[in-house]
Order: sequence, then C-alpha cells, then structure tokens
Amino acid sequence: MLNKVSKFFVNIVQRYLPDPFIFCILLTLFVFIVAMPLTGQGLLQMVQHWGNGVWGLLLFSMQMALVLVLGSAMASAPAVKKVLTKLASIPKTPFQAIFMVTFVAVIVCWLNWGFGLIVSAIFAKEIAKQLKNVDYRLLIASAYSGFAVWHAGISGSIPLTVGYVTETVTKQTNGVLTASVPTSETVFSIWNLVACLLILIILPIVNAKMHPSAKDTFVVDPKILEDEVPVIKKPETPAEKLENSVILSACVILLGTAYIVYEIVNGTFTLSLNSVNLIFLILGIAFHKTPISYIRAIMDSAKSAGGIILQFPFYAGIQGLMVGMNPVTGASFAGVISEAFVSISNATTFPLLSFLSAGIVNFFVPSGGGQWAVQAPIMLPAAESLGVSHGLAAMSIAWGDAWTNLLQPFWALPALGLAKLGARDIMGYCVIGLVVVGVIVSGCLLVAGALGM
Repeated sequence: MLNKVSKFFVNIVQRYLPDPFIFCILLTLFVFIVAMPLTGQGLLQMVQHWGNGVWGLLLFSMQMALVLVLGSAMASAPAVKKVLTKLASIPKTPFQAIFMVTFVAVIVCWLNWGFGLIVSAIFAKEIAKQLKNVDYRLLIASAYSGFAVWHAGISGSIPLTVGYVTETVTKQTNGVLTASVPTSETVFSIWNLVACLLILIILPIVNAKMHPSAKDTFVVDPKILEDEVPVIKKPETPAEKLENSVILSACVILLGTAYIVYEIVNGTFTLSLNSVNLIFLILGIAFHKTPISYIRAIMDSAKSAGGIILQFPFYAGIQGLMVGMNPVTGASFAGVISEAFVSISNATTFPLLSFLSAGIVNFFVPSGGGQWAVQAPIMLPAAESLGVSHGLAAMSIAWGDAWTNLLQPFWALPALGLAKLGARDIMGYCVIGLVVVGVIVSGCLLVAGALGM
C-alpha cells in the first residue's frame, strides 16, 4: 500500500516540481501578488520590502555553504571513508538500509541539525556505493527526513531563544516573555519527547516500507558517487614541501582545538553553526594530514554549493516580503496568516493551530530565527490570553517550522548537493514523511493542549 502511494507522489513531483530555483521564483511572485491586498500595501512598498530583505541571509548563507563544503571535505578523507565504509556495510537489504539511515538521521538531527543534515546524507551516499539494489532517491530522502525533528532537539533555535530571554526576546514577544523558559518545558517536556520517540520508531519503518519494486528501483552507478583521487607526486621544491607539511596542519589543528577547549572550560561553548563548522574544519585538516590534500578536497566539495549561493538571497527576499509591514496598520503577510489561526483558537486547539500556521509560514520564511521574529509577537500574547504555557506555545511554532521543511527545498540543498540529486528526486517520498510527522505532532499537541501541559 505505502509503495503504491509513494509511487503516486513520486510521479506527481517528478512531473510538476520544477528546479528549486524556479520554485523559489514562483514563491516570490506568489507572495508579492497575494501580500498586497491582504496587507493593504502598494507595488512600490513590496518592491522595497523585497530589496531590503534580499541580502538579509548573507551570514547564514555562508554558514550553510560551509556546512556543506567542510562536511563533505571531511568525509572525503581516507580515515573517515574507512569508518563510513564499515558502518555502511551493516545493512544487507534495502529495508535495513532505509531504516538505518532514517533512524540515524532522526537521532543526529535531534542532537545537532547542522551536523546531522550533512552526516546523514554522507552516510546514505556511502551505503549506496555498497548496496546495489537500494533506491538511491529514497535513501537520500530518508536521510533528509530526519531533519523534521531538528527544531524539537537541543540545537533548535526557538527553544534556545526562549531558554535565555534577553531584552530583545521580550520585545519580540510584545512583553510576554520576561523570564527564561527552561528546557524542561520545551525540548525535554514529556509531550515533546513522546513526539520525537514516536517519530524515531515510526518514520524509519514507513520510509523502509516505501521502497519501490525491483523494476522501479532507481539504482545509482557507484562510480558517479566516487570522489576524484588526485595524482600525488613526491614534493621536490620548497613550495611543494610547504604544501605537504604535516607541521603546518598540526599548527592549525592545535590553534582550533585550543580555542574550543578554552570555550568549554569557560562554559561559553555551544553547538552553533559556527562551532560545528569549526569542528568540521579542524577534523578535515587533521584527517587529510597535509594542507594541499585538504585544499583539493575543499575545491572538489565547493562545486556542490552553487544552489545555496544562488537561492538563499531569493529566500531572504521572500522573507522580506512576508515580514514587511504596512507603515500605517502594521499588517504583514505572515502576521495575517498567524492572526487568522489565532482567531479560531481556544486553549485546547491553540497549540495545534499554531503548529499548522507555522507550517504554512515556513514555506515562505524557512529561517527559524526569521519565523520566530514574525510569529512570536502574535502567538505568545495569544497563548498568554488563552492560558497556554509559554513553552508549549514556543514549541508549537518550532515544530511547524521544522515540519514543512520536508517539502521546502531550501534546507534540502546541502544534502542534495552532496548526493548530486535534484529536489524532484526526493520530494515525492518526503510527502509521506510530512504526513506521518504531521499526524504524530498534531496528536501530541492536541493532548498537550487539552491537559494544559
């Protein structure tokens, strides 16, 4: 049954989903046209919102490009390849392979989304090299499906934001949040842990059950996935000896390691995108041993970052259109969507409806921080008036932001770059994951709302 349903969605997506860049342009046009009458703004105002926002994700774009490039370069090191090859040899059937990749992806993305996004894709790619009869598209889709839990994990930007309330956070919530919300009420709340556990158990089985029949299986040529092996010659000139100096690599490794240890000792170390990238950088240099070997790996990995470089400015522009306010009424497109859901909520249904509204907004504002800035001023005061806990309200937004990532090419770009696939190759399978995660989270939020958790 699942096989037939997934085949239907795969065929639909293959036929109608354009390249992610075209999808991005269509989203821009849609928001541009629809937002004007809903917010009472004119053409020139919307143009200004787009232009003001288009470079708003430059820092994040660079961070994400580095996640892809540094993670891929580290994985191409002989020592890392050896470990991955051994782990990838464990599954012996397509069912085992899909189950294992999904299971690992959910756990690793819950621990740290940036690390998990790349590691799970690399792991799936390695399995495809060894297991000849597994569907490569489903394998990569399964690796990406674990990303649905990232905002409910310990690296989620929203639970981290409310976990340390500053003056900025208080302003973002219109004065509602004046004290920090402990992780016991967000990430480690009973209902959230139950939701994550159910996804960890059910999603791997569902993904594995979707594996197509032998005649419909998309098997990738392992040679396509192999990295180029450079011709290494013995260094002769002073310049070549410097390029192959293990001592120079050791100096960089010691410098980076000393900084991380210093941060840990001082209690200021967090697994942010910057720290994850620094870890990837240090480990990459260490595993490649010589500077020139790492340079070659970086140059090869950088070829996959084109999608991020091209598309992220456009998503930043969409975000500008979504949050751009009417200077007179203060109305924004994202605000209109959020308020529509709030208007039909009560204490029991608010978490669920907040989750659904966040899922819709996430299509247009895929940045977690950006979405919080848009929805927090509306959702937190509404939760306060209905008697819904701050932690539950924040996590309902967080889950919505993570949930529809399964249909949002924005976050899939690093994994797709590593896998050498397009969005239409995996999104058909992700539709099923979207439904599974949506049902599980909706049920948990309804229970949490009814019990006042």
